[in-house]
Amino acid sequence: MNIYLDNSATTALCTEAKAAMTAAMEVFGNPSSLHEVGQKSAALLRESREAVAMALGERYIKEGQLIFTGSGTEATVLALLGTAHAKERREAKTILTTDSEHPSVENNLRLLEKEGFRVIRVPTRGGALDMDGVLAHCDKQLFMVSMMLVNNETGARYPVEQVFAAAKRANPDCICHCDAVQGFLKVPMTVKNLGADLITVSAHKIHGPKGVGALYIAPHILKKRAISPILAGGGQEFGLRSGTENIIGIAGFAAAAKAGHQRVGQDVARMASLSQALIDGLAGSEIRVNLPPKRAPHIVNITLPQIKSETMLHFLSGKGISVSSGSACSSHAKNPSGTLLAFGLAAAQADCSLRVSFCPTNTEADAEALLAALDEGCKNLIRVRR
Repeated sequence: MNIYLDNSATTALCTEAKAAMTAAMEVFGNPSSLHEVGQKSAALLRESREAVAMALGERYIKEGQLIFTGSGTEATVLALLGTAHAKERREAKTILTTDSEHPSVENNLRLLEKEGFRVIRVPTRGGALDMDGVLAHCDKQLFMVSMMLVNNETGARYPVEQVFAAAKRANPDCICHCDAVQGFLKVPMTVKNLGADLITVSAHKIHGPKGVGALYIAPHILKKRAISPILAGGGQEFGLRSGTENIIGIAGFAAAAKAGHQRVGQDVARMASLSQALIDGLAGSEIRVNLPPKRAPHIVNITLPQIKSETMLHFLSGKGISVSSGSACSSHAKNPSGTLLAFGLAAAQADCSLRVSFCPTNTEADAEALLAALDEGCKNLIRVRR
């Protein structure tokens, strides 16, 4: 038995991505070359860019509006550092974010703090964003808002649209960045509806390949030259991301985005049904479900009854069931999850929490097998003293 329920860490390649990548292996030219072989690659790159943009709700994009990168993290770093360093002199120096962002945001904001930027981290206790805290810091000093659409550990769906609108009212020049990696093709979203100037997405969270991400950039950001490259080189990707493009990976990203966009309604309904089956199955048990007021359909975070998450994780793995103890980027961290602490869990509870994340190919039988294994583990595994 092999039941994979760690889809927030990464997803299996879909058949469409595999086919597109196999075909792209024959398109070996450098897309920057002007000869026929190179222009075949350039055409595939252009088609792929349009497909990913379409999945973001953008039917037509101008040059430079969608930049392919080597990962979602790189796209986020380009968004944060690329805008912060685009202009040497600026009056607004405040950055607004949450206290439960992905490390790709949090760790780079710490770098900007060292450079003199003021970073305000708004509480997300219980998975609910403190809107009063947001509004209290929306003023002319607001340089940027960087906020995730869906929390990668709790599944909380934050009201980024309201936040970005409030920020723009306070300072029309404020740059709004959305880390949409966990929300892309999981919750309803378009570039227009989000109201973001910069949007980060990643291929391997939507059944595309690892090693490919993308950054959407609003036209006015490009026009004002409000973003600059973080990699110096040959000037690929409209001068914003040097390095020869990964055509094979990009083709897989585009195919996965196109396929996911076409069936997003049924996929979301499927994952929501599976999540609800898990939640219902845990009702009345010793296991606590950490439910935010609004959440994405694919993530369920649970806290075990005094059983360390690592202990249960290995127990489940022995039964062929894969789940996570939190973000894959922080799976080897020794300290409790900062996100779960921000949610309101005590350190001991955070150390006993698991993340279950579904994909559209999971089944009701998968959820039932997990419920049975969790029940068995709770009855037999050693509990820690408090």
